[in-house]
Amino acid sequence: MKPSRWLPLVAFVLLAALLAAGVWMSRKPDRDAIPSPLIGKPAPAFVLPVLHDPAYKVSMSDLVGQPFLMNVWGSWCVECRIEHPVLTRFAESKRLRVVGYNWKDEPADALRWLEQFGNPFMVVLSDVEGRAAIDWGIYGAPESFLVDGKGIVRWKHVGPLTDEIIAQELLPLVAKIEAER
Repeated sequence: MKPSRWLPLVAFVLLAALLAAGVWMSRKPDRDAIPSPLIGKPAPAFVLPVLHDPAYKVSMSDLVGQPFLMNVWGSWCVECRIEHPVLTRFAESKRLRVVGYNWKDEPADALRWLEQFGNPFMVVLSDVEGRAAIDWGIYGAPESFLVDGKGIVRWKHVGPLTDEIIAQELLPLVAKIEAER
């Protein structure tokens, strides 16, 4: 028998093995999570206008000193509306500073949204064109970043925050950061 007759069968077996490996690896519950290359590294520098007073600019160095949660949102974002009550409850606990990062949004729309739903943020940064977001690896809203007092990104969450995510992921990291001081 010629070896070339076995070639289609060998190719089929290899493709089936590759498919089986992909199915096996996709059984992980966090398979949609994309790890951030920023974790454990200094947060990217930026200088952005404040939504409520565009003449006033805030830089990353202005925020360093105490840990903070930076929440990326937009008035156009449906999931941000779902997340907002959870974020508001967390901000009211005053456990951590919460910085709003209004991404690719018209300032008037963002201000109207905050007026309607409330403003849980210590300050809201405005990145209308989304240029600073590129350095942060932001590719959607909502996203949240935990930055420690030294300016190191410690955690990133893609998607809306829930009470469970705050209790099981965010607060243990905040406690760890507080213990390291």
